[in-house]
Amino acid sequence: MIQREPVFPPNRHALYDAHGYSAAIRSGDLLFVSGQVGSRDDGTPEPDFAAQVQLAFDNLEATLSAAGCTFDDLIDVTTFHTDPENQFPVIMQVKNAIFQQPPYPNWTAVGVTWLAGFDFEIKVIARIPGAAQ
Repeated sequence: MIQREPVFPPNRHALYDAHGYSAAIRSGDLLFVSGQVGSRDDGTPEPDFAAQVQLAFDNLEATLSAAGCTFDDLIDVTTFHTDPENQFPVIMQVKNAIFQQPPYPNWTAVGVTWLAGFDFEIKVIARIPGAAQ
């Protein structure tokens, strides 16, 4: 049986403890990252949308790094948006700065009505480099 190992970034924000979840779970050579949002250290949402999106990606990068991964190790991405039509230009600016060339990860975008005060969330599955399969 493969063991599940929780992964947290060094400067984890308050949401993990407040809501009782792990930033990510390592299982074999896969990393399953919980939805990352643009939260400040105290768990509150960053009010500026562009900054919130950037902070969500920064939080994701910190979680990936804690497991020895980078954005290049992403296999599957799911993003959640409270107003996709109006938010996509900002999101695409951040996304295109990170993923500048193929191969791109799978990506599914989902419009939602509620994200606990946030307007953007990103969750991913990554393959951990050099991990036992």
